[in-house]
Amino acid sequence: MKLVTAIVNKEDSKAVCNELLRAHFYVTRLATTGGFLMAGNMTLMIGTEDDRVDECIACISKCCKQRTEIVPGTASIGLGIESAMPIEVTVGGATVFVTNVERFEKL
Repeated sequence: MKLVTAIVNKEDSKAVCNELLRAHFYVTRLATTGGFLMAGNMTLMIGTEDDRVDECIACISKCCKQRTEIVPGTASIGLGIESAMPIEVTVGGATVFVTNVERFEKL
């Protein structure tokens, strides 16, 4: 058994969850905040069998594409740094971790 932990952009999270549910994966969503842009993210936790990990990651990849956005000049870009000029940043995509599960119980 594996635990797939995926950090996705908040805007992509609904589509990702719908895709995972269509593929019969169980998903737990946690609202999180990124450290660099202080923007909303969603952390998804998906427990799955070893042989379905690639299918799970394919579902996530299908809905999470990187794109560029312009951040207003008054937005903090992390570490207390502020910019007077708008900044173009890359958002979206997903960060995925796959870990072994030693024990799983559904109570």
